[in-house]
Amino acid sequence: MIPPTRNHQLVTTDPVIYGRHFDDSIPPAAVGAKLLKRNLSDIAAMGGKPVAAVVSLAMSSATSVAWLRGFYRGLAACARQHRVKIVGGDITQGPAGFFGAFLTLHGESAGRRLVTRTGARPGDRIYVTGTLGGSLLGHHYKFNPRLAEGAWLAGRPEVCAMMDVSDGLAKDLEAITPAGLAPALCESAIPVSAAARRCAEQTRQTPLFHALGDGEDYELLIVVRARASRPRFESAWKKRFPRLPLSHLGSFVRSGRLPADALPLAGYRGYEHLR
Repeated sequence: MIPPTRNHQLVTTDPVIYGRHFDDSIPPAAVGAKLLKRNLSDIAAMGGKPVAAVVSLAMSSATSVAWLRGFYRGLAACARQHRVKIVGGDITQGPAGFFGAFLTLHGESAGRRLVTRTGARPGDRIYVTGTLGGSLLGHHYKFNPRLAEGAWLAGRPEVCAMMDVSDGLAKDLEAITPAGLAPALCESAIPVSAAARRCAEQTRQTPLFHALGDGEDYELLIVVRARASRPRFESAWKKRFPRLPLSHLGSFVRSGRLPADALPLAGYRGYEHLR
């Protein structure tokens, strides 16, 4: 049983699937931690705090007990770190070679206010935390969910919308952009990671291509009211989170009124699950 609360109730679910979210190069403990952290990132993006989770597994009979032990130890360590109770779950046999773990995470708002993906207006500014791209070089399972940052942002009245970047900035921007608006981004403002630059050397794509489309960055995409003081907001962020970059990417404009120098996002795409 999950106890009632006076705050907003939150729920999210995300899996990890062998061959899609991890492979044999990833330690089982890291897979277990990634399963929970993917869900924690969703809670962070609403300015919430996690409470309890249920976990279900579907796996072939060939899955080793040693691997499962490592998986659960990684999951348990992450749950203890973030004060999440694992309150139940289920196990079922899957087809040969298959392993999938599915977690549903319950949470609540960290304060009185909850931030969703909706709420952007013309002129509102677009920000992102951290750096983007190249997640396959390790970030996709080594990341830290931005729970403290999300809770802090939800407490700021100038923050009007938020989500995490999991499918790539080029795609996730669509989910936070209201009908009739378009994101006008400055190309030089995109925080391209060192990993994205290394990936570009191997793929012959541009670092920007990887920063906009690789996905699994698990950073926060933030919308701030146009009327708010930009220097004051950015100064407050830097004082509270001095080690985590916050990049101002651009702003929302009316559709059809994109500046000539705006980043042409139509030439980029993030991860498409059913493509």
